[in-house]
Amino acid sequence: MAETSTDAAASTDVTAGAPTAPMATAAEPTPAVPTAPESTAPGRTVLVRYFAAAAEAAGLEEELIEITGDGGDAATVGALADLLVARYGPAMARVAANGSFLVDGVVRRDRAALVGEQVDVLPPFAGG
Repeated sequence: MAETSTDAAASTDVTAGAPTAPMATAAEPTPAVPTAPESTAPGRTVLVRYFAAAAEAAGLEEELIEITGDGGDAATVGALADLLVARYGPAMARVAANGSFLVDGVVRRDRAALVGEQVDVLPPFAGG
């Protein structure tokens, strides 16, 4: 019968005479480096979709816009509204003043709200 010697660090198979490697231990996981959410980045590319009067003012239904706030601040709804008014003029100013901005599907009326991946620009709606 073949003899086998066992050691805590390594074992040797007496019949073959070759040492075997010790058992490997799991490495300590490297802690994740925290990163800021994308929506707080100073600048970002946003898909802006226009509807009804907003589409008429812009002359298109959607576009990708690189947006940054004043002085490198975070990209906000207010910064986007100002950019759109500067780009498309008085018709867009009326939409921006009275309409709605949906940021990733949520209405944002606060100009300081951060933009997301997609912003829908909606004109004011009449009725009740």
